[in-house]
Amino acid sequence: MNKNHRQPYAVSRVAGAQTSAQSWGTGRAVSRIPRVPGGGTHRSGQAAFGNMCRGGRMFAPNKVWRRWHIKISKGQRRYATVSALAASAVAPLVMARGHKVEQLSEVPLVVADNEFDGIAKTKDAVKLLKSLGAYADIERVKESKHIRPGKGKARGRRYIQKKGPLIVHDKNPEPNKRASVLAQAFRNIPGIELCHVSRLNLLQLAPGGHLGRFVIWTETAFKKLDGIFGTRTEDSKQKLGYRPPHSLMTNADINRIINSEEVQSALKPIHRERHRYIKKKNPLKNLGALVKLNPYAFTQRRIAVAAAKPKTKKTTKKDDKKVAAKPGDKGVQKPSAAKKAKNTKKRNAKFLKLLRTPTVAPERGADEKRVQL
Repeated sequence: MNKNHRQPYAVSRVAGAQTSAQSWGTGRAVSRIPRVPGGGTHRSGQAAFGNMCRGGRMFAPNKVWRRWHIKISKGQRRYATVSALAASAVAPLVMARGHKVEQLSEVPLVVADNEFDGIAKTKDAVKLLKSLGAYADIERVKESKHIRPGKGKARGRRYIQKKGPLIVHDKNPEPNKRASVLAQAFRNIPGIELCHVSRLNLLQLAPGGHLGRFVIWTETAFKKLDGIFGTRTEDSKQKLGYRPPHSLMTNADINRIINSEEVQSALKPIHRERHRYIKKKNPLKNLGALVKLNPYAFTQRRIAVAAAKPKTKKTTKKDDKKVAAKPGDKGVQKPSAAKKAKNTKKRNAKFLKLLRTPTVAPERGADEKRVQL
């Protein structure tokens, strides 16, 4: 909504293209961008037309037929206005927006109509604000005034200041006058804005898109809200068939509701099946996995282990009782060096014979033989 009051603007249609520049082509050790003709000046030979060139046109120049204004649906605007009104009645949101409301007696601040009667000058309005405890927000606005950064200083927007209270009233101007007496009294105070209750403006209720504007209501204006926007049980008198949105829950504390005894007693325990990831075992390395695929594998392994064991000579009980004589014992002679050399020579000859014997592959069975067609 704030961007819908913009006026279309655009650059000149011929800006950056008012020269008869042509490219020099290749072979002159310069880029092929069009260059300004002529000589004797700095301008001659300069690149032209491109958005990267000095004096060239901009990329994608602004056009007046851009979509400047966007229509907002009536229901969406009403929803936003009602939400902004509700937020203005929540003190934490008003304080979070920066307003000084610590000295107020209540939020929202509703003032009786007789308090505004007879106020025609600014000094009377200031006196009323001080008595209500709302003048601290005016002082905050005065301290915030500063010069705008950027080019807006030269475009009629030299100073910036924060927003103060919004006074919502139902006073209509007298005949042949543009503003009511109430508006004339308050309009010269910095930061104060006035709005008629039948013409509530969302840009005033939530400036900058931030909820929680400090609103001062007159008593009559506050009572007219139900007729303008309706209630939960009655439709609006001004907006056909409209009622303000309301929450479906009276208590928004979800944790308190879930953890209450009434809810917990009616809940069933959660039975979750835990699917644990089981790592697949390699049957070539793991005997248990191999047995699952081939039950006979365990028997094969046992046979192979038994076959690998060295065969021992069967001994009797008498042999077991005999103690073998060891070299070095009394009465036992150690083998001589010639005997050791002879035994070593025998073992080497036996090993060489085994090493030089050609290996013969075992004969394949009938099922393993390749069938020749």
